[in-house]
Amino acid sequence: QVQLVESGGGLVQAGGSLRLSCAASGTIFRINAMGWYRQAPGKQRELVATFTSGGTTNYAESVKDRFSISRDNAKNTVYLQMNSLKAEDTGVYYCHAYQWTDYWGKGTLVTVSS
Repeated sequence: QVQLVESGGGLVQAGGSLRLSCAASGTIFRINAMGWYRQAPGKQRELVATFTSGGTTNYAESVKDRFSISRDNAKNTVYLQMNSLKAEDTGVYYCHAYQWTDYWGKGTLVTVSS
């Protein structure tokens, strides 16, 4: 089992920045993919940014050039630096990891006021 704990959400004005963190713990052998998804009110969960199993990064078109994903392998932690936030970035941000199955964190709320 892998546990994922997110932190760093909150309320920010449009144009501001936030940094999310996700720490993985538990029985970790090799996490093949790890990253962030989000779910806005009334919408489906969508990919934001992730490290793929090949080690490359994948971003949603809507966040390219504004968000940056990074990781600390020694700490089994991924980060999401979010700059130039927009009202449409509001939602619950979920950490995701894949190690033989999908694991999800409980989510952290990001609210961007316009």
